[in-house]
Amino acid sequence: MTFGEKLKEARKEAGLSQEQFAEKLSVSRSAVAKWESDKGMPDVNNLKAMAQLLDVSLDYLLDEDEKLSFNETKEAIDPDQFEVTGKCRSKKDAVCYFKFSGAEAIYPLVRRKRMSKAEWLADFIAGPGIIQGADYLRDTSAYYLVETGGKQLLVNVSEDFITCRELANKVNPKKFDFGTYTFRKAPYQLI
Repeated sequence: MTFGEKLKEARKEAGLSQEQFAEKLSVSRSAVAKWESDKGMPDVNNLKAMAQLLDVSLDYLLDEDEKLSFNETKEAIDPDQFEVTGKCRSKKDAVCYFKFSGAEAIYPLVRRKRMSKAEWLADFIAGPGIIQGADYLRDTSAYYLVETGGKQLLVNVSEDFITCRELANKVNPKKFDFGTYTFRKAPYQLI
């Protein structure tokens, strides 16, 4: 599926016309039509804005090998309602364990930003770990790889939501890349 096809599908899924979508992005309707017909690409700022507006990842819109399917669920949660027991080390672990207690495996993940050469150089000059630290402060949610029913799900548990994305292609739980991040299996497993 091309970028334009994915954009059009996501826009329709969000219930927006080309005009409404263009208005929200502060661009012309003809720009949206051009992107959806694969006759042009939006700039980085518009890509970020449209991914956020359509509630899809940049990886979904841009990744040609389609590691991510469009199957995504997002559910409001209150982590304080869950008790830390068994192998769970945090309330976020408890949320994921409760949601997927019948899964074959739940792997807690450690997320690390993959940096471009420019980011790596800036990080080296400013002080090693600054960019990684800023990224961790920006996103304090927990990530899990859940194997259930022959599928793999990338699960994100934040303070307010649990978001589950079905992966289109199988990944190795020990280490895999997704979008601008590398995920590694944590030294413990919930199931």
